[in-house]
Amino acid sequence: MQNNTLGSLIWLRLVKFTNQSNQMSNDFLKRFNLTTAQFDVLMQIRTYQPLTQMELAERVTVTQGGISRMLVRLENEGYIERKCDWKTKTISLTEKGERILDQAMPEQLEFQSSFFDEALTEDEQKTLYKLMTKVHKNSQKKELPKG
Repeated sequence: MQNNTLGSLIWLRLVKFTNQSNQMSNDFLKRFNLTTAQFDVLMQIRTYQPLTQMELAERVTVTQGGISRMLVRLENEGYIERKCDWKTKTISLTEKGERILDQAMPEQLEFQSSFFDEALTEDEQKTLYKLMTKVHKNSQKKELPKG
C-alpha cells in the first residue's frame, strides 16, 4: 500500500463502497422483484420518456445486449411498453411501471441516504457532494491514453 497515492486509495474506497452499496441495493430491491440495474433503467425511462433503446443505453451502465434482455423482461413484467412510430421504436413506462416506481423509489432513496445520514453530518454531506461533483466534472474532461 505504500506505493499507492492518496487518489488511488480514495478510488479504491469508492469502488468498494459502490460494490457493497449495489449488492445491498439488489438485496433491498428484491421485495419489489427488481435489481438495481432494472430500477435504474425504469428511473431513466420515467425521467426521459419516450426514448429509444440507444438513448437509454447511453444513460445507464448496461451494454446494448444487456439492455435488450432487460427490456424484454421489463416488458414481459408489464412495466414498459415499446411503440413503433415509423422507423423509430420508443420506450415508455406503463401504469404498472409507474406504480412499482412509486412504491420502490421512496424506500430505495431512504435506504441509500441512510448510508450518509447515519455517518456524516449535514455539513459533511454537503462538502462530500461538492467534492464528488468536482471530481466527476473533471473525469468527464479526461481522455483515455492512446495505445
